[in-house]
Amino acid sequence: MQRQAFDEIMGMSGSTPPRPEMGALGRWIDATPGDEMRRRQLAAETTFRQLGITFAVYGENDAAERIIPFDIVPRVFLASEWARLSEGLVQRVEAINAFLDDIYGDQRILKDGVLPHDLVLGNAQFRPEIAGMRPPHGIFAHICGIDLVRTGPDDFFVLEDNARTPSGVSYMLENREAMLRLCPELFREFRVAAVDSYPDRLLETMRSVAPRGAGGDPVCVVLTPGHYNSAYYEHSFLADSMGIELVEAADLIVDDDIVWMRTIAGRVRVDVIYRRVDDDFLDPLVFRADSMLGVPGLIAAYAAGNVAIINAPGNGIADDKAIYSYMPEIVRFYSGGEPKLPNVETWRCREPQALSYVLDNLADVVVKLVDGSGGYGMLVGPTASKAEIELFRAALIAEPHRYIAQPTLALSTVPTMADSGLAPRHVDFRPFVLTGSKGVQVVPGGLTRVALREGSLVVNSSQGGGTKDSFVLGDDGPAAGQTQTMGGMTQTQGMGQGMES
Repeated sequence: MQRQAFDEIMGMSGSTPPRPEMGALGRWIDATPGDEMRRRQLAAETTFRQLGITFAVYGENDAAERIIPFDIVPRVFLASEWARLSEGLVQRVEAINAFLDDIYGDQRILKDGVLPHDLVLGNAQFRPEIAGMRPPHGIFAHICGIDLVRTGPDDFFVLEDNARTPSGVSYMLENREAMLRLCPELFREFRVAAVDSYPDRLLETMRSVAPRGAGGDPVCVVLTPGHYNSAYYEHSFLADSMGIELVEAADLIVDDDIVWMRTIAGRVRVDVIYRRVDDDFLDPLVFRADSMLGVPGLIAAYAAGNVAIINAPGNGIADDKAIYSYMPEIVRFYSGGEPKLPNVETWRCREPQALSYVLDNLADVVVKLVDGSGGYGMLVGPTASKAEIELFRAALIAEPHRYIAQPTLALSTVPTMADSGLAPRHVDFRPFVLTGSKGVQVVPGGLTRVALREGSLVVNSSQGGGTKDSFVLGDDGPAAGQTQTMGGMTQTQGMGQGMES
């Protein structure tokens, strides 16, 4: 039976008064009438719709106009909590980069028997086509979104790693803009770290990994599959925010292993490509021959060291949930130390003993596809029907290697606007970590996703989830900090680290 969830504002009891560190936020909640909160929330969602901040749920006819619901009550991280999380995130992302560099190179981790050979080399996300290729400056995962969950005051766990094309950073930025406009009093009460510098930090990261010899002003672009893609708004938003070109495959051509962009003024050499196109479609000469979304010859240019691709091809192996289960060993192997952020306990169904346990406890565990995402292909045992459980039982028996299972955690909650007023709803968190030639930076904020349905543990937007702004405090309590004016709004300048599924 699932234990009571820790509420990040109210604490374990779920009743007033709130946690001492959250007293100011509790007072703001009490002082703001429910009707006023709803008005502000609707104003934010109306703005999102007008701006075209939408996403698609594949297979649904009305997906094109859907927005991710926004909730007005922010999630708050204390400075001490954030410092600890940042250390763990840096360690984990450094290990992910070392792992990718190794498995496409010397494969020491396989030779030393830390990971089974077939788990990596037989994995659909491992790309033998790029083995031996090394990206400029040796960095594979330039942008990572590491999904975290919380189960208690000091208990944070990594739920999964996103090192391919993590999305959601545009919501992080737009949520903050909405809160600045609608709840400026909170930024006078709390010293909140700013997140608006993310596009500049991302562009700085892109420029830092340009191939040597690109010069002092490398040309960077964002490569999108096009406006039918579910995250197209984010692609356009980021390109515009960075002041660089948003391109599709037809805008690029490879000549003599050099990537060129077609412009009305003639061809312009491209040095760095932030690709939002999956590996399968990236280059029809190397991957799927029927792809119309990729650039023929792009991988040859990459192999020749003439272009940097962010994130590097082949990163999907680091997102695989079976690989995730070995991340503690991976961190130890490459860092020489213990992981600062633990994994959720995970059973690899490819192992007979683990499979037997999972089959005996399907009603109590969460089962996931190793290559799944977006909340699809997942069983949440405690809320599943008997028919759903039996379908998964058959799938596990037929293809156990495709699944992992985890205990059903009591994810932390944050007060959220529901039809009946404020109510606790479960949340997770995706911080964004940038890695360039000058090091690793953790954004002092991130994307908080909230399960809007009562009792639901599934926070994905495709499954009815919403988002909240995420405050990272500059100290462990409310304080009036230095202020900066942005577009007519006043934002408290944070004192957090560094600078984005």
